[in-house]
Amino acid sequence: MGAPLKPHVLERRRRSLGMSQAELARRSGQSTPTVIRILTQGIDSVATGKVRAVAKALGIVLQCKETVSVLEMQEREAQKKARDIVRMLQGTSGLESQSFDDDTYKDMVQQTVHELMAGPKRKLWTQM
Repeated sequence: MGAPLKPHVLERRRRSLGMSQAELARRSGQSTPTVIRILTQGIDSVATGKVRAVAKALGIVLQCKETVSVLEMQEREAQKKARDIVRMLQGTSGLESQSFDDDTYKDMVQQTVHELMAGPKRKLWTQM
């Protein structure tokens, strides 16, 4: 999504319109406590459909916007997964008294990232 929708955006709009919380609840089809929670605590604790209904009643449309490219998300996940894989390998090697230094660790992470990025992207998102 684009910049996170702050509760004050909806509250400011409601006040600008001169609409009571009770009227906003009626128009949005949501309970007054839900509307108050959205307006004061934010949208993270409320189902998206409820937030959309309140926003629509205020004449606001919620839009999804890409904030991170697909490639960047894949690379981040590959880095994370590669570090986990190499740490597991390092732990196993340590048990066998064959631990490796920081440069070797970094090289192994980079190689693993390369392999993950070259392979099926589905593997980036699966649990180990």
